[in-house]
Amino acid sequence: MKSAERPLSPHLQIYRWQLTSVMSILHRAAGLALCAGSILLVVWLVAAAMGPEAYRGVQNFLGSGIGVALLLGWTVALFYHLCNGIRHLTWDTGHALDLRSTYSGGWLVIAATVVLTAAAWAAGIWHWVS
Repeated sequence: MKSAERPLSPHLQIYRWQLTSVMSILHRAAGLALCAGSILLVVWLVAAAMGPEAYRGVQNFLGSGIGVALLLGWTVALFYHLCNGIRHLTWDTGHALDLRSTYSGGWLVIAATVVLTAAAWAAGIWHWVS
């Protein structure tokens, strides 16, 4: 066999991403995003304590495109981490450990994340508009 015909790395041709492994990685990433978002929350609270000018500056940043994107990402991370954590707690009780339940639970976590994020943002926009 010529060296040009050999695969570079066998695992690249064999391994397929699975929902469970992707969700595990995303759970850790969501935890990191929540830590970063907590720092942003502290900055917002400190600005509120410092006075109107500092608070207005942070509010202007949070109202910008980047700020809204950060808040949306933080909201998604919050609800994903919450729903996936509940899924892990269910597993800790010994339930839903078979492959079919694992996958249906994973899709349920994704759907719940989307619904909860949309509901939270809809409630926030409704409150802001009224």
